[in-house]
Amino acid sequence: MKKFRWWLAWPLPLAAHMVSMSTGDLRVEGNRGHFELRIPMYEVAHVREPEHTLLDNIRFKGGGAWAKPSGQSCNDQQGTYVCTADYQFPAPVDSLEIECTLAKVTVPNHVHLLRAYRGDKTDQAVFDLSFTNAEIRFRPPTAFETAVRESSAGFMRAAGGLAPLLFLASLALAARSRRELIALTASFLAAEALACALAPRIPLSLSPRFIEAAAALTIAYLAFEIILLPDSRHRWLVTGILGLFHGAYFSIFLAESGYSAPTFLGGVAFAQLLLIAAFALILGLLARFRWMHRAIPVTASLLLVTGVVWFFIRLRA
Repeated sequence: MKKFRWWLAWPLPLAAHMVSMSTGDLRVEGNRGHFELRIPMYEVAHVREPEHTLLDNIRFKGGGAWAKPSGQSCNDQQGTYVCTADYQFPAPVDSLEIECTLAKVTVPNHVHLLRAYRGDKTDQAVFDLSFTNAEIRFRPPTAFETAVRESSAGFMRAAGGLAPLLFLASLALAARSRRELIALTASFLAAEALACALAPRIPLSLSPRFIEAAAALTIAYLAFEIILLPDSRHRWLVTGILGLFHGAYFSIFLAESGYSAPTFLGGVAFAQLLLIAAFALILGLLARFRWMHRAIPVTASLLLVTGVVWFFIRLRA
């Protein structure tokens, strides 16, 4: 009975949303600013006193001091929780320092995309649990700065969540040779890029909840292949199909951020290649031990249970 409970508890860390994102717009005029935060209602369901907590976890500094907020209000607008506030700076703003810790009060993998406007000048920043501070300078970034920012964002989105890491670990586990690992990786990356290319052309938009549930099943199905279809010859095709769902997640971020797909996906691919190589290296070292051939189906079984339980958690959320 205790062993059964442990198997059920294994997927609980995945209760955090894979697709967790909020957006914000800050408009500055002289020494005043108006901020609007938009976040899906299901992201604030567990936040204590969200009408205060959310805005308390984002601050703006300009004109030499932190801005003083006023007129704060929050309300539900058709499934989106919208908070607004006005800010008073001590002097006209030329640049901004922003501190955002929303990931600490929502879910650990939460991403906040903030756009700031001053007249005809605009800039934006991305925040998560690792990056809580940024500077807005209200000047057009150079091509190099844009490329670095967008590729870094792609890198962090690919490496920053437990669910993507589990799928990449499953992919490395599914490869029965170095040649097959290359084929699986190429198929997966190509499918992600295809999903991002097709998403803007498809009138039907997939909800984050659907994408998250589908991502859970991708982990479960790849683990199913490893356990029950050990001699499958079309695993590269299966991996490609599953990669479409992971690409759908990145397409949501691309649509919200307005980033260039080539540079953003370049960062995604770089992170995923590093992680797959690391997982493959670890598995290669473990393969020297005799017990490793018995550990593979056990590990795949854990991944299968994780994917299935996570799917039902998201389905009932």
